[in-house]
Amino acid sequence: MLVPILGVLFDGFAYGMLLFLLSVGLSVTLGMMNFVNLAHCSFAMLGGYVTVTLTQRFGWPFLAALPAAFLAAVMASVVLERTLYRRLYRGSALDQCLLTIGVVFISVAVAAYVYGTVQQPIHTPPYLRGSVTFMGVTFGVYRLFLIGVGLLITGILVAALEYTRFGVQVRAAVDNQRMARGLGIDVDGAFAVTFALGSGLAGLGGALAIEMVGLDPAFAFTYLVYVLIVVSVGGLGSIGGSLAAALLLGVSDVAGKYYVPELGAFLIYLVMVALLMWRPAGLLGRR
Repeated sequence: MLVPILGVLFDGFAYGMLLFLLSVGLSVTLGMMNFVNLAHCSFAMLGGYVTVTLTQRFGWPFLAALPAAFLAAVMASVVLERTLYRRLYRGSALDQCLLTIGVVFISVAVAAYVYGTVQQPIHTPPYLRGSVTFMGVTFGVYRLFLIGVGLLITGILVAALEYTRFGVQVRAAVDNQRMARGLGIDVDGAFAVTFALGSGLAGLGGALAIEMVGLDPAFAFTYLVYVLIVVSVGGLGSIGGSLAAALLLGVSDVAGKYYVPELGAFLIYLVMVALLMWRPAGLLGRR
């Protein structure tokens, strides 16, 4: 009885970590910059396609393709931020939604034109395949790798935003832009770096997601719903809240599909509604 429960918890934890990797960048940009970037999963999709291209067509090792996916999303976000997004930092939420959802449609069309509408294969290295058994419970090696990467990124983000000069500048710019500029802080530069960092993490999350959930042009729309759920349940601007929400929703989703298959993926929405009725600002939201 205990072994199946531990297996479900492990799979749910790994899926939750995947949701966290996909959503943490949006939590940073939406919570700290107040910018509604619905195109966040387009950067994740870009990271996935960069990984597929480098590994399948150019023979790059999977681990070497991950930094490339991060950098590709960073560069794409810098171009968009400098040309389109920065014009709407002080715009309404509706304007931001309309612009970014347009970017999603364009990215989906480009992906379908270049790669077709079929699922893209990915071949992870042999040492990331298979499983290990401990105390009767089977643990997927790739899922263990995913959990390790997620915990490492969480630690780096918290350290960067809470204990570095850059993190202090970003938080000051978010709280009061006018005063931050008066103190000599480059607000536009801090926001640009923050946006690039969040998009790069999305690209990395997209690259890591292929092995578990696949990759096709619908990725940007399919996982937009999940990352918005994670960010809203976790609370804006809270990395710890996003992590807690992603793990809770991931475990709920896997457990629901395992124990209550008639509800299927719908259980995650019930959990979201219940949590938001309990804490409308999110688990660790500041507002």
